[in-house]
Amino acid sequence: MDRRLNAYLFDIVTAIDEINSFFNAVPMRFDEYQSNLMLRRAVERNVGIIGEAVNHISADYPNVVITNSRAIIATRNRVIHDYAAITDDIMWAIVINDLPKLREEVLPLMGKE
Repeated sequence: MDRRLNAYLFDIVTAIDEINSFFNAVPMRFDEYQSNLMLRRAVERNVGIIGEAVNHISADYPNVVITNSRAIIATRNRVIHDYAAITDDIMWAIVINDLPKLREEVLPLMGKE
């Protein structure tokens, strides 16, 4: 596998795992997320990293398909450039619903199942 592609995939999985690790210290509940500014900013940062990695994969490796890549990239752009458009509800839905699916999709691309 191409070294850069593997690095981008690794960044995605690492960012998702890091987000999950944030909830080792606090319960994984919306109210905990919403009331903790540092946690929210850390999640947003990692979502930005995920979006940037997906953007590079989409641009440089068009044969590698990641479901909802356009939405992932758009979310990254909103987090970085239009942060007021990202609500706690949206980010929480991403954490709970989308990131576990993305992780399961990326692991086989890395040769890990």
